[in-house]
Amino acid sequence: MTRFLLAALAVLGLSLPALAQDNLAQLRPAPTPITDAPRAPGAPFLPGGAADRITLAPGADASRAMAVSFRTHADQTETRAEIGRVLDGPTSAADVRALTGESRIVADADGAARYHHVRFDDLEPATRYVYRVRGLEGWSPWLPFVTASDAFAPTRLIYLGDAQNRIGDVATRVIAEALTRPHDMVLHAGDLVASRLEIAHDDEWAQWHAAGGLNYAMRPQVPAAGNHEFVKIDLEDGSETRVLTPHFPALFPVPANGADGLPDTTFVTDYQGVRIITLDTTSAVELGGLETQTRWLEEVLTDNPARWTIALFHHPVITCARPENTEFLMEHWTPLFEAHGVDLVLQGHDHCYARYSEWRLPAGPEREAAQQALAGPVYLVSVSGYKMYALNDRAAHESDRYGADTQTFQLIDISHDRLVFETWTPTGGLYDAFALERREDGRNRLVEDPRERSPLRVCYGDTGPDGGPCHGSEK
Repeated sequence: MTRFLLAALAVLGLSLPALAQDNLAQLRPAPTPITDAPRAPGAPFLPGGAADRITLAPGADASRAMAVSFRTHADQTETRAEIGRVLDGPTSAADVRALTGESRIVADADGAARYHHVRFDDLEPATRYVYRVRGLEGWSPWLPFVTASDAFAPTRLIYLGDAQNRIGDVATRVIAEALTRPHDMVLHAGDLVASRLEIAHDDEWAQWHAAGGLNYAMRPQVPAAGNHEFVKIDLEDGSETRVLTPHFPALFPVPANGADGLPDTTFVTDYQGVRIITLDTTSAVELGGLETQTRWLEEVLTDNPARWTIALFHHPVITCARPENTEFLMEHWTPLFEAHGVDLVLQGHDHCYARYSEWRLPAGPEREAAQQALAGPVYLVSVSGYKMYALNDRAAHESDRYGADTQTFQLIDISHDRLVFETWTPTGGLYDAFALERREDGRNRLVEDPRERSPLRVCYGDTGPDGGPCHGSEK
């Protein structure tokens, strides 16, 4: 029966994390794909003759390796790319190499499409390259990227919380505005899409990719998988499990250095002195993946040459909307973050904004004193999309800064001894800002930014901070 179910899931384009496959015998023999979700008018996202959805991802060492994914018509069975050093003249590229890769079919309401992966290895550090990929009817434009330095160098990152719902008409404005800022790499904290009944899943991914356009092909994208990157499957006992949507591993060719059994959703990348560790909290929360990720997390924190370290995942350790914190993450991961000097923990899921440091201490002089030598990371939660949740009754006194009913994006500027974190709203307001200054003993001092910030944004009863209805629902 297990073989039959694996085959059935493969036909549907679905896969289970290895850690969940022991539960396959409980699954119904014929899970049904969602085919009746609303479609984009005119079916504008069908695969065609040109390669599209081109997405760049960093290698484990972003000074030496990158990877690209792209979508083509299913009939394009060859996976081809070319890469060379950029030139100033119209020849575009020098020392061009022809590369091949691997592909897979992903079937959805829009029909079958082929997704391709090509890995760019043996690159030179701090070097400008251009590449192009082959579609059914020709080549893409030459697209530029720059490898990271192999030594420490200043870096700017963009961090985006959940886009998830109404990506095309609401979340796009925030993503597009963020991407106008100079940056080196983009970090996504999960729930990039909803993967539910609101819209055909492929149309939803098309809207997400349209929001970033060719930027996604020219700056490396680092995605954490959220619970909405997993599709629900009913079990015989009436409960549910989740399988990773086929679009996620097809779209993101992440480094193959993650936790055992979770190659598509856990990985680490080093970018010119910054280590980014991406974890899969859905597998940890629901699919038995906590222990293997905890072991792996300790390994990549222990053997860590980076000066700054960021953890990226979806479910927040400290929640700003849900009544309870995620205690098992706090029990297993927080001690490792504190013991190994993780600087930032970037999260999503709660659809509100919050920043936490020394959150166990009361706000005021006691917390401010502890911020002079932080015992652990600064935890962030943000949302870029439409759906909002109401703040819980702890956010106002546990967090350093909080907000509701507010779409934001974040800029993170990292230099040798200083990290500056900024939260911006769509109107151009600076909503939050702070710096981490590296002390001589290796710990961080948190310094509040002196610039004027936008007023606190919360709902007052049914009235939202913009004067209209409050969109946040209780969790």
